[in-house]
Amino acid sequence: MTERTPLLHYRLSASLNESEPQSPQSDHAVDEHRKSPRHRSNQPGQPKKLSTFFGVVIPTLLSMFSVVVFLRIGFVVGQCGLYQAFAMFLVAYIIISLTVLSVCAISTNGALDAGGAYYMISRALGPEFGGSIGLMFFLANVCGSALYVLGLVEAVLATFGVPEDGIITSHYQVLPSGYWWALLYGTVIALLCLVVCLVGAHIYAKATFLIFIVVMVVLLTIFISFFAVMPRVVQLPAEATLNPIGNGTLGPITANFTGFKIDTLMGNLWADYARDYTTGKMMTFATVFAVMFNGCTGIMAGSNMSGDLKNPSYSIPRGTITAVIFTYIIYNLLCVLEACSCDRLLLQKDYSFLRDINIWGPFVTIGVYSSTLSAAMSNLIGASRILYALARDDLFGKALSPAKKTSHSGNPWVSVLISWFLVQVRHENLDLYRKEAEEES
Repeated sequence: MTERTPLLHYRLSASLNESEPQSPQSDHAVDEHRKSPRHRSNQPGQPKKLSTFFGVVIPTLLSMFSVVVFLRIGFVVGQCGLYQAFAMFLVAYIIISLTVLSVCAISTNGALDAGGAYYMISRALGPEFGGSIGLMFFLANVCGSALYVLGLVEAVLATFGVPEDGIITSHYQVLPSGYWWALLYGTVIALLCLVVCLVGAHIYAKATFLIFIVVMVVLLTIFISFFAVMPRVVQLPAEATLNPIGNGTLGPITANFTGFKIDTLMGNLWADYARDYTTGKMMTFATVFAVMFNGCTGIMAGSNMSGDLKNPSYSIPRGTITAVIFTYIIYNLLCVLEACSCDRLLLQKDYSFLRDINIWGPFVTIGVYSSTLSAAMSNLIGASRILYALARDDLFGKALSPAKKTSHSGNPWVSVLISWFLVQVRHENLDLYRKEAEEES
């Protein structure tokens, strides 16, 4: 037994790291041998493993950014003011840091295999805790992937879909709309995610790297736009111009991007809660925090890839901490830039104003699509890895035995198919709920 052996392993499958043939070398030499990338990833017949950057940093960054960075940072500053926005992010990242430090402690305390958080918890606390938490993690990833697919469909239809009233206001509106069309678009997106995840982790890493490049370029253009774009008047969305009291009167129809002005900054320092123009509900610190905190989750995206990493005990803590620090800096920088250059009305009444002030508006739309697609793929592949680990440990008897099957490269393709099927079913249900809600309203 070495320091990399799981603390608890009764009733659980043996780790691939444990099943390696032992040599008469000293424990120190064995550990060094196992830690080397050559030993872990370049043996004949072994699947290609991922590095810290491709396997942990990129998936975690994309999951934490998602669409919040493009659509909701202005909402946070506009409602809470700059001071409370700083406080919100500080509280959120303290909570996240506690979770990350726990993950780091467990991941460096024993051998790691496929299953991410489930594998770590089951080996540290036993199969009873691990099984229940692993099942919840699996279902959460399935629901998350379905939600991101539905969100991407709605974003695409908002730009390219023909309005239900048939009045076309842009030559980009060419896609048919309706429940069945939305279901078809969601199925196509889910199939795209399925194909990437079926091929294997290395293709997933390449796809997320391309999306990462796109998102970083979009973020760079956003930062440049605050300095390069001249002050302008922005047309507010039609739904934002209605009087929140509901008497049918119209409010302001334009707002200002002022550029960097001390008066604009002073006007955005303190909280000024108002009604959300998309729901009509009055915002509070708690409701804004709930929306904002959604953009800070996703820290387990790298941990879920533990079975596909060259050295998970090394990569998971370093990659996750790097992603957390980077996103914290970006979020706070965006808060400062928006507070200094956008008046309060623009922040509160137009959540997509970054597109209106960007040096090229479609950049932001591309960023929204890319980050949402990445989050859907990340949740799907994470769900499949957790299901595969649950199946290997036989915690649910023979019910999950088909999910143990893997391809020649080690990809759990049956788990991917099961996860995709549940995502598809969940997406159909979410789309049906949305249709019923629209009909009731």
